[in-house]
Amino acid sequence: MQIEREKIIAAIGGAKSVEAMDDEARAEAVEVYLMKELDEGPAAKAPTVADLENEIETRTFRRGVGSLFAVGGLSPFGERLPGEPETVRRLPSLPAKPTLLDYFELRFAPARHALQSADRALTQNMDEEVVLACLLHDLGQTLIKTDHGWWGAQLLRPYVSERVAFAIQYHQALRFFPDPSVGYEYPEQYNFIFGRDYAPPPYIRAAYEHCRKHKWYMSARLITINDLYSFDPDCVVDLNKFTDIIGWHFKQPPEGLGFDDSPSAHMWRAISTPDTPL
Repeated sequence: MQIEREKIIAAIGGAKSVEAMDDEARAEAVEVYLMKELDEGPAAKAPTVADLENEIETRTFRRGVGSLFAVGGLSPFGERLPGEPETVRRLPSLPAKPTLLDYFELRFAPARHALQSADRALTQNMDEEVVLACLLHDLGQTLIKTDHGWWGAQLLRPYVSERVAFAIQYHQALRFFPDPSVGYEYPEQYNFIFGRDYAPPPYIRAAYEHCRKHKWYMSARLITINDLYSFDPDCVVDLNKFTDIIGWHFKQPPEGLGFDDSPSAHMWRAISTPDTPL
């Protein structure tokens, strides 16, 4: 259980009340607080699917919007993050022939989640394609969060191996299904994002069952293992750690991403110029 000192102090009457207690009284008050938290439990506090449905018309944008297109789009809860501005920011121009590194620095940044996931895979000596898949697995969310595994695979397939594209596509479905053999459990945070009574739709289960039997199952599963559901804002990973892996395993088009006439070039252009109205 994560213990937040300020919440405990507030729950037992505030700082003045705590100062007036002796050590034994403080210990007892903390114990009562923790027992109450355990009894209620995080899952019990999470919304239901119906609760989330009822919130739809209270929002200024849909929860599945791509992170580039709305303030609050970075948050899976559809809320402004602390420190985010109230309006979208002006984006810097990309070079004439943009590379993946340019997109990371000028469109995906700070990309802490992706960088931390890839760094975790790297420090655990996973193979380079898995590290690359961890680095790229959520890039589809820049355009749209809904079915981001499929969007991400489509965005990246012309430039990575089929194994990497497969892993990115199917990690979305695998997230919802535990695998005790590798220590993967259903993320507690998903009770809050999807609702505590959420059941994945049939196409997600079908994708999971297909992937589970595939030779590249573990490649996709390793993304979920290295996915971080509690993001650490104080952990800064240098993108340059992955420059060689990108160079060896990402097929950078000489014309620049978005200008190479690939099946997904238009998706890169949308990321490049998201303010284009039509």
